[in-house]
Amino acid sequence: MKKRPYHHGDLRAALLERAEQALRERGSGALSLRELARDLGVSPAAPSRHFKSKQALLDALALDGFERLNEALEASQKGAGRTFGERLTAMARTYVGFSLTNAALLDLMFSAKHSPEASQALEAAAHRWAEQGLELVSTGQRQGEVREGPVDRVALTVFAPIYGYVGLAVSGAPLPETDERGLDDVIASIIRACRPE
Repeated sequence: MKKRPYHHGDLRAALLERAEQALRERGSGALSLRELARDLGVSPAAPSRHFKSKQALLDALALDGFERLNEALEASQKGAGRTFGERLTAMARTYVGFSLTNAALLDLMFSAKHSPEASQALEAAAHRWAEQGLELVSTGQRQGEVREGPVDRVALTVFAPIYGYVGLAVSGAPLPETDERGLDDVIASIIRACRPE
C-alpha cells in the first residue's frame, strides 16, 4: 500500500476549495474529512491539523463564504453611482450573482450563522453582511430618496423581495424571459416602494 504524504503546500486552502466543490456537487451531508484527504492525496490525519471536525470545516466554509460575499458587495458599491437606485441595483445584482453561483454555500452560510456554536468570526462576518444593507437604506434616507422609518423595518421591505427572487431562481421556478430574468423589474418595484410619500 502506498503511503500518502502528510504535508501539502497549502492544505487548509486546498481543503476548503475541495470541500466547497463537494458541497456544490453532493451537499454537506456527503462531506467527509477522510474523503477530502484522499482526494487531495494526503494522509487521513492531515486535515485534522486545520479542522478538528467536519463541523469545524463547515464553519470555516461558511465564514469564507461571508467574507467573499462581503468583499463583493463592498466592491459593488465602489463602482456604483451615488443614488439609492444605482447603489441598490449594484448590490442586488452582486448578491443575486453570488447566490446563484454558490447556492449550496449560501444555504450553509445562513444555517451556520444561526447555530449556537457559531464562532465570533462567523457572527461578525454575518453582521457585516447585514450592516451593508442597513447602511444602504440609511444613506438613502439621509439623501431623501428612501421613506422615513426605522432602518431595519424599511430594509426588510427592500431586501425581502431580493431574497425571494433568489429563492425562486435557485429552486428552478420559471422566471420571465426578460433582461436579468425579471430582476430589473424586482429592483424597479423596490425603488418605487421606497420613495418618500
